[in-house]
Amino acid sequence: MFKPKYPPQDTAATLITPAPAAYSPAPYNAAPAPVPSAPASNRPTVQLTPGSMLTLAAGGGALVLVVGAVLVSMLLAVAITAASVAVCAVTVRSVLKSDRR
Repeated sequence: MFKPKYPPQDTAATLITPAPAAYSPAPYNAAPAPVPSAPASNRPTVQLTPGSMLTLAAGGGALVLVVGAVLVSMLLAVAITAASVAVCAVTVRSVLKSDRR
C-alpha cells in the first residue's frame, strides 16, 4: 500500500545528438566601432524670459498652496471624525453604565 508504483520505462528510441564543435574564440578587436552621433534637432530651444519665469514660479507656488489646502482639509476631516467617534463612545459607555445601576 505504501510502496510507490513507478510507471513503465519508455521504449521509444532515443535521439543521438552530434558532439558540439570545438570552441574557437573570435579574434580580439582592439578598436571599437565608432558610434554615429545623433543628428542635430530641428526644434527650437525653449528660452525662458523673466516674465515666463515669474509665471512658472507663481504657478508652482499656487499649485503647492492648493495641494497643501487639500491635504490639511483631509487631515481636519479625519480629526473631526475621530473626535465625534470618541464622543459617541463616551456617550454609549455612559448610557450602558447607567443601565447597570
